Amino acid sequence: MKCLLCGQVIKTVLTFSSLLLLRNDVSCLCLDCDSTFERIEEEHCPNCMKIGLSTKCQDCQFWCKEGVEVSHRAIFTYNQAMKDFFSRYKFDGDFLLRKVFASFLSEELKMYKEYQFVVIPLSPDRYADRGFNQVEGLVEAADFAYLDLLEKREERASSSKSRSERLETESPFFIKSGVTIPKKILLIDDIYTTGTTINRVKRLLEEAGAEDVKTFSLVR
Repeated sequence: MKCLLCGQVIKTVLTFSSLLLLRNDVSCLCLDCDSTFERIEEEHCPNCMKIGLSTKCQDCQFWCKEGVEVSHRAIFTYNQAMKDFFSRYKFDGDFLLRKVFASFLSEELKMYKEYQFVVIPLSPDRYADRGFNQVEGLVEAADFAYLDLLEKREERASSSKSRSERLETESPFFIKSGVTIPKKILLIDDIYTTGTTINRVKRLLEEAGAEDVKTFSLVR
């Protein structure tokens, strides 16, 4: 098997437990590529996992004033290796790369067995340009299902906005008509920056009847 990022041949050893349980423990990354990604360490904002803090960060204080209690988990920091990954995956359209973090996501998401998963959607034009929803790809590669509850109107991409613009922009997301809102939801996105996207959708779902909405992203 070859590393999905660099093409280097990966030497794998099948364990007895993986064969017995029919579990796929084979990594899609070589050791060199794996070492370039940085996991979030213990010192971080207790609400959103922003690194380098031990108390509630400025963004989480903002959301608290907005009536949103942030309860977010993520796995990795947004370092250069992760920027390069998303450049290839999202913007170059290398859909095979959805499998790169499948094992990491599988371990994290299985902790939310009582929750229904909901994925942040793309706008119709963005979906047509990209050909896939990158968050759906990550979740499906980790072998989890999700509910199709949300839609998004067209707007300027959040990656092109400043921090203040992201915080001030009116939410373009809305709930599809005729859907049933679960009581417990895990809302999933790929990258958490200021929390504008995911926390406004969290509030939207709470106002629609969800009693417990937690949020998750691959990257913080």
